[in-house]
Amino acid sequence: MIRDIVSDEVHILGAGLSGLAAATILARSGKDVHVHEIRKDSGARFDGDFQGIENWTGEVDFFDELAEWGFDTNEFKSDAFGIIDLIHPDDVVTHPETDGVAFRVVERGTSGHTIDQGFKRMALESGAKIHYGTRKPPEECDIVAAGPRESSAVAYGEIFETSHRNIVAFQLNDKLAPGAYSYLIIIDGIGLICTCLWRKQRNSGRYLDETIAWYEENYDLNRKPIKRVGGKGDFGLPTKYEHEGRFYVGEAGGLQDFMWGFGMRYAITSGVLSAKAILGELDYEKEIRGRLVPLVRASAINRFLMNRVGDRGFKIVANQWMRDQRRKGDGLSFMRWLYKPGLIRRALWPIVKIGMLRKKILSDGRVVHRMPFRKPLNRDIWEPSERARKIREEWDSVRKGGGKLSFQESDS
Repeated sequence: MIRDIVSDEVHILGAGLSGLAAATILARSGKDVHVHEIRKDSGARFDGDFQGIENWTGEVDFFDELAEWGFDTNEFKSDAFGIIDLIHPDDVVTHPETDGVAFRVVERGTSGHTIDQGFKRMALESGAKIHYGTRKPPEECDIVAAGPRESSAVAYGEIFETSHRNIVAFQLNDKLAPGAYSYLIIIDGIGLICTCLWRKQRNSGRYLDETIAWYEENYDLNRKPIKRVGGKGDFGLPTKYEHEGRFYVGEAGGLQDFMWGFGMRYAITSGVLSAKAILGELDYEKEIRGRLVPLVRASAINRFLMNRVGDRGFKIVANQWMRDQRRKGDGLSFMRWLYKPGLIRRALWPIVKIGMLRKKILSDGRVVHRMPFRKPLNRDIWEPSERARKIREEWDSVRKGGGKLSFQESDS
């Protein structure tokens, strides 16, 4: 329903992208906006790692949408890509491409050029007040934009200096990234190699070592490690997005991509929609269910299918992707097809909900069907290669010299 908000004071929990997007629009409309963030700064959860904003989950370029909402994309650095290296499980490399922008790479963190700091500046310039290092109970807030609480998957990466040209490489490989993918991103002399684990593992750092070894063997990186980073993702679908007068946005609302892990577009969009709902312009629950939930469900169905295949299934996906590009002349169309809800996907959804998700009642009374961190499989047991062992020794040396590690490597 569309709410009739009398008070001009609005409280937002979380100064991430979704919270800051909502704060900017509300403050520009004359609201007295207070954003409460437990961390010391926006982006402090991240370590300067690269992330992508996709264009395949919408018919409109997301930067055009941002401009329409009044956000200045020049406030942060971004690099557009229309082509990637797609690395098949058997190491064959093909090149999905589009004439437009498939996705943009942005940096996360506290440096001035990051997207987090760009959105912070826009919020402050609009008149919003951000209270860092503070705790605010969710029940005292109008918008809840807090980050993940549990883990459904983790990502481990290494940031390094390199002389290699700018590139994005995406690899489907069940050994290096159990149930998921790894990737290489290089922007202006700084690279990130990352592996994502959708099955829980002991000694999980070995997956990053082995992934780095693979990329070093296949790309001329001249790698000089800077630091290692890690993060978790919590994937779940709540039964309500507006609950007891509060709007749940971004990760707090379960608005994440189960398949690839993307979330920034959903986060910002949901933040904007929550602000417009408070201003009485739309029904938040209805908008989220019509605009974002079908995409999240499609990604969950895709994740369910990916969980049940190994490298053979990944190879089929990669081959189909390239066949579709040859037929249509645009690699982006295959990605858009993956997220389109159709009869087959609607028929699969009840099976996915029962087979992959687990019902949980949250402390705030909401019910969510979340994806647990899956158990390892027998094929996850293997010995590291000699080169991976060497990379581990090299990293231990870098770490002793001051290299930073932001994740625990014993259990994931």
